[in-house]
Amino acid sequence: MLISKEWLESYVNIDVSIEALAERITRSGIEVDEIIDFTKDIKNLVVGYVASTAKHPDADKLSICQVDIGEDELTQIVCGASNVDAGQTVIVAKVGGRLPGGIKIKRAKLRGQVSEGMICSLQEIGLASNVVPKAFEEGIYNFTSQIEPGTDALKALYLDDQLMEFDLTPNRSDALSMIGTAYEVGALYHQPVQKPETTLTSEKGDAHHKLSVKIENEDKVPYYSARVVENVTIAPSPEWMQARLMKAGIRPINNVVDISNYVLLEYGQPLHMFDQDKIGSNEIVVRQAREGETMTTLDNQERQLQTNDIVITNGTEPIALGGVMGGDFSEVTEQTKNVVVEGALFDTVAIRHTSRRLNLRSESSSRFEKGLAAEFVNEAVDRACYLLETLANGEVLAERVAQGDLGPLTRTIEITVDKVNRTIGFNVSEHEMIEALQQLGFETTVEEQTLQVTVPSRRPDIKIEADIIEEIARIYGYDNLPSSLPVFESVTSGALTDRQRKTRAIRGALEGAGLSQAMTYSLVDEKRAKAFTMEAREAIKLLMPMSEAHSTLRQSLIPHLIDAAQYNVARKNQNIALYEIGNVFFSNGEGVLPDEVEYLSGIMIGEYVAHPWQAKKEVVDFYLTKGVVDRIADKLALSFDYETAQIDGLHPGRTAKVLCQGDVIGFIGELHPTVAKQYDLGRTYVFELNYEKLMSYRVGYINYNQIPKFPGVTRDIALVVDTEVRVSALIQTIKQAGNHLLKEASVFDVYEGEHMEAGKKSVAIRLEYLDTENTLTEAQVAEVHDRILSELEQQGATLRG
Repeated sequence: MLISKEWLESYVNIDVSIEALAERITRSGIEVDEIIDFTKDIKNLVVGYVASTAKHPDADKLSICQVDIGEDELTQIVCGASNVDAGQTVIVAKVGGRLPGGIKIKRAKLRGQVSEGMICSLQEIGLASNVVPKAFEEGIYNFTSQIEPGTDALKALYLDDQLMEFDLTPNRSDALSMIGTAYEVGALYHQPVQKPETTLTSEKGDAHHKLSVKIENEDKVPYYSARVVENVTIAPSPEWMQARLMKAGIRPINNVVDISNYVLLEYGQPLHMFDQDKIGSNEIVVRQAREGETMTTLDNQERQLQTNDIVITNGTEPIALGGVMGGDFSEVTEQTKNVVVEGALFDTVAIRHTSRRLNLRSESSSRFEKGLAAEFVNEAVDRACYLLETLANGEVLAERVAQGDLGPLTRTIEITVDKVNRTIGFNVSEHEMIEALQQLGFETTVEEQTLQVTVPSRRPDIKIEADIIEEIARIYGYDNLPSSLPVFESVTSGALTDRQRKTRAIRGALEGAGLSQAMTYSLVDEKRAKAFTMEAREAIKLLMPMSEAHSTLRQSLIPHLIDAAQYNVARKNQNIALYEIGNVFFSNGEGVLPDEVEYLSGIMIGEYVAHPWQAKKEVVDFYLTKGVVDRIADKLALSFDYETAQIDGLHPGRTAKVLCQGDVIGFIGELHPTVAKQYDLGRTYVFELNYEKLMSYRVGYINYNQIPKFPGVTRDIALVVDTEVRVSALIQTIKQAGNHLLKEASVFDVYEGEHMEAGKKSVAIRLEYLDTENTLTEAQVAEVHDRILSELEQQGATLRG
């Protein structure tokens, strides 16, 4: 919304600069995006009278004009405009003047003729071409009234002005009008608001004899009213009205159309002017469009209507698309004599759907969409009739032809003075509260410390006590509220939570290992929603997905990490290492909130280390990926165990469950070759951990031990076991039997081949013994070693000869 300071001052007295006004309005809650100053970069611009014109002797398109600019002698100006003529009152930039864009006006010779100034068009003084009246779009501007030569042209054009561009939130639709803004500014500066004149000097006849109104769907059109104005004279609007419309971004057309647009900006109430003689009947029927019905709008476009569109009809066919645009055959033209002025309330949702579907967003539809002030509907119609009477010589018929109900024009909210002060946090006097509310136009009475606040319909955002408190604080001034520090019984220093510290440590470990963090969508296609999940639970589908590719909430982070890897590999980035910490979602049935669980996942492809100058490289494999996962466990002072597993989409022989303290918390594995081929990937390794479970394990302080003083003993054993025996089971048996002297048991070789019996394998394990308090003796080592071998033999393992 563009607010003219000159126009605003006709309703409320504000003797402050535009900068101060914009700052005050912004601080009160309405943001001023920009200040537009029409006087900026303009100097020595005056009104001139063209006394005579003559053709330039050496140029067919130039005219030599003798112009009175209020000086002792006429000034000669050479002008190239095709519409310049003697007897015109024009805009003149004098020698030494300036125009927007850095143009300097100098004395010059054009084809041998002296030119001492410039006759200007409206575009040359800063107005946009799309708001300039059609008559002056291709040439200079000609005042319609006689103005004393030498007068300041900006003042004569009402452009000695500045605009504020409001960035309004949807709840402040009241500021989409000059009067609504006047109430706001009046409250801020404690000034009364002077509303415009609406009293008609004379009325004749009865409009009911010329027109009838009928509403078929009052749920879509609560109220519709019309007044009839006869014998209007179509002519250009006066300069002040044209200027105010142009400053607001609207092109002046003629006095009747301009009055409709002017009242729209003034009251925020869209009106429509029908040529009564072209309506085609003496009745107006407001209804919803019928299936397959069409109409041609003012922009000469045929519109296919739908049943939720609101149309204004002559009882048979549509003559306007309610709240959006008028029809072509009932529009006001140069031949119009009798006018019907429409004012109405339409269903906001219906208008929004229609304007969006037809891509017809206008000043009118944007206001109907946000809701109108019921109190202004009839007043705006009367204001338009008053202007038609005074500016178009119209004769207004008595009475209003209307149907429906405007609804309540006010609402009353009760609130105590104590409640206001307790919420704001300091004491505002009862008198100050009442003054602030009344300045906003809220009638307020007091009964025993209780405020009875009557809120007008132009403020639909004021509905509850909290809204009244906000208005009082806002008008009192947020800057005037005292600042104070909170009072604490005990003060604690800020610090990271345990989870935050762990997360930072994990991220640091993963990024230190060369992985980059990825952030992917929570939505996948339905087919992949349950891929790579270890929990068989129902997936959650969106009711109205934007696309099939994003229709279902994910149950694993792996699918989108694979997409990210595919995207990179397709662009010749062959070595990928990504991780993501994000949420997955599991359904608990209809009507119950889902479980939202945080997961940690990763994907690795290609070469992990590549040093071509050393002819050295290390390709990502299962054990390298397992090392990355072990690094996570190490950072959290936890220990992970691994067991073989079968998971759909992963290689059956290169997949393992990850266990922590006996609980399954995730998996590591290589993508199944068919899955990898589907995405045009090579050997790809992934891991996924339940981050919620990982964070739930409590870890105490880590105790560090000094390097032992005493030497240890190392012994290697080679065990022959059945092929299906897991090596992890052997290690677990060794650790249980090894007592405190066994410090480490690690596998360094597994062999299956021609020298082994069918169905058997050889597992070589290194055992490390150490006593931190004393020197180990052969007897101590032998006792523990023999016990370990005995336990292994009971498991079916034998020493290899």
